[in-house]
Amino acid sequence: MKKFYLSILLLLSAFMAGCQENKQKASEDVLVIIDKVNNYWQSNNAPNVRSFWDNAAYHTGNMEVYKLTQNPEYLQYSTDWAEHNEWKGAKCDDKDNWRYSYGESDEYVLFGDYQICFQTYADLYSLNPDSQKINRAMEVMEHQMSTPQNDYWWWADGLYMVMPVMTKMYNITQNPLYLDKLDEYLAYADSIMYDVEAGLYYRDSKYVYPVHRSVNGHKDFWARGDGWVLAGFAKVLQDLPADATNRHKYEERFKTMAQAVASSQQPEGYWTRSMLDPEHAPGPETSGTAFFTYGLLWGMNNGLLDKSTYEPVVDKSWNYLTTVALQPDGKVGYVQPIGERAIPGQVVDANSTANFGVGAYLLAACEMYRYIIAD
Repeated sequence: MKKFYLSILLLLSAFMAGCQENKQKASEDVLVIIDKVNNYWQSNNAPNVRSFWDNAAYHTGNMEVYKLTQNPEYLQYSTDWAEHNEWKGAKCDDKDNWRYSYGESDEYVLFGDYQICFQTYADLYSLNPDSQKINRAMEVMEHQMSTPQNDYWWWADGLYMVMPVMTKMYNITQNPLYLDKLDEYLAYADSIMYDVEAGLYYRDSKYVYPVHRSVNGHKDFWARGDGWVLAGFAKVLQDLPADATNRHKYEERFKTMAQAVASSQQPEGYWTRSMLDPEHAPGPETSGTAFFTYGLLWGMNNGLLDKSTYEPVVDKSWNYLTTVALQPDGKVGYVQPIGERAIPGQVVDANSTANFGVGAYLLAACEMYRYIIAD
């Protein structure tokens, strides 16, 4: 009998050792992918570019990679970008001319697409505090919060661009107004973009059903737009204090969105550009898929999403991201170009890449690594 139990113990030990080896190999494979993607991007793109949203979205992914790998070259790349932009978004200094409708000139200081850069500046500050890194962010955000307006976030993308700025700046300054205004601005965004029945966000008020419909008459939820939002909630919850007054509200919205996202995944693992009407703009799209993968993995890694429910979803999406979206040289393909909606007939293929898509991909890969090693 003793020999029998000894044999069982040896078999169990061998099994557990094999599982540990498999986990180690899988995590190492993810690190290889992360470095392959990030090195390809950085070797082909200099950091001396403007601080507008598309470049800044890449840096949110790059900073996550640095936190995971501690590769000093990745940190230097984002630091060089921040210094090139003088730790600013839009550069106008005359507050009377600051605007927040859509615009790319230096007067659009209050436009969220020029505020997402503050996420990276805040992260760089947290790694090595120096007031010059966040002075402009404090000036801009605290001026904005002093105004009576609450309609700053009028498009879905803005929830990724600026919601995490509010929580990061709160953690640096401990100014409670950042969390108060986070709630206030989100309430406005919800009032014009959130569909309670679907659990998803329209890109902006122009696309609300039934004023706007997909080609087959359905509600038209743009995958990258909702990807921005789900990822934005994940980043907010990462930084939001556990005792924050409305934390439960953010958790519930995150879980509601996650359920809606999972139910609209295509069998091949990706999400089509119009989430509820695959025929509207058929075929794979990487930026939305990567943001969804990041959000779902983050939710499982942080105990908000049930693993047995969501692991099959991310298994399929990760397979798409690594076998279809990722090209042999490290390019991330099938990224829909800059836009605001699913466009019937638009070509999105293996050569379609973009900075923001790479950033989303890196976020997803970092969370996949954490998922593997924690499992």
